[in-house]
Amino acid sequence: MLIGDVARHSGVSPRMLRHYDALGLVRPTGRTVGGYREYSAEDVRRIFHVESLRSLGLSLKQIGRALEDPAFTPAALVSDLIRWTEDRLERERELLERLRAVDASAPAGWQDVLRIVELMQGLDSTSAARRQQAVLARPEGVLPAELLAGAVLAESDPHVVGALRWALARSGGDGVAALAAGVHSEDVDIRRRAVLAIAEMAEAPGAAAVLADALGDPDTTVRRHAALALGRRGVTAAVPTLVGMVVEGFNDVDAAEVLGELSQDPECADRITTALVGELAAPTADSATRIRLTQALVELSGTTGAAVLRQLARDDDRAVALVASAFVTVLDERSERTVTGHEDS
Repeated sequence: MLIGDVARHSGVSPRMLRHYDALGLVRPTGRTVGGYREYSAEDVRRIFHVESLRSLGLSLKQIGRALEDPAFTPAALVSDLIRWTEDRLERERELLERLRAVDASAPAGWQDVLRIVELMQGLDSTSAARRQQAVLARPEGVLPAELLAGAVLAESDPHVVGALRWALARSGGDGVAALAAGVHSEDVDIRRRAVLAIAEMAEAPGAAAVLADALGDPDTTVRRHAALALGRRGVTAAVPTLVGMVVEGFNDVDAAEVLGELSQDPECADRITTALVGELAAPTADSATRIRLTQALVELSGTTGAAVLRQLARDDDRAVALVASAFVTVLDERSERTVTGHEDS
């Protein structure tokens, strides 16, 4: 079979076939009377072998060794190819993200493109100070939300994170949507960063729904941050997690204050009081836990919490009784001042 026929059947160009011949990779076994290359069926099979190995990413030198050296084992080389391919895909993924970030910024000219590229280079810096400066040095509205959200989810330095959240809230883009994917990440650190960032944008459209999903997260920290943000927005679904925070002593003061805000709704106040009283009576509640629960009761609106505090003032646990008594005195004085104020007016 002549070179033109081989090229048509194999899809390998005549030029590449001549290159294979020059390298000694696939040499035709015969020549015509006129001196033209003539390929045998075995030569054509070798061409297909070469092309198959090329499709895996092997160089022509590696292919020649694989086909000629009987002692050559593919395992190590294939492992190297996997690693090289993964590295290449990672570089291409980063390039794709950069291109998308540039596209999302809707550049009006090459100067806009260069500004976004400069920002991305600054965010890639190993210096936290430079990363922070890269964000703060840009005017509002020129930073694409997608780029900022990705940086928020990847950033560990608290100062840089603060700058990124600040910029994201002012970017004019849909920051919540850009961060939402992070709430479902397998990496718990990314989920925590996403929820904290969305919590700062809790008034934005879609934020409450994303945070509500986070209440079911397997990580307690994610659930707690979501509960605080939702509770401040009046979402009563956060109550069980907030009560749990008081019990566990994690941001219990903040959780108690949010429970106090929620208790302004009488129906919710009864629900919160029932939950707190139930925890007070739990066999596993030690003295410190019961004191935290007692402190939470004083934050509640209405008279229900005060009534429970009066009961706790006679509690068998003297430490709990003393704390409750002190709070009852504070509430009585507060009530007296309120009544006196009304009388004076």
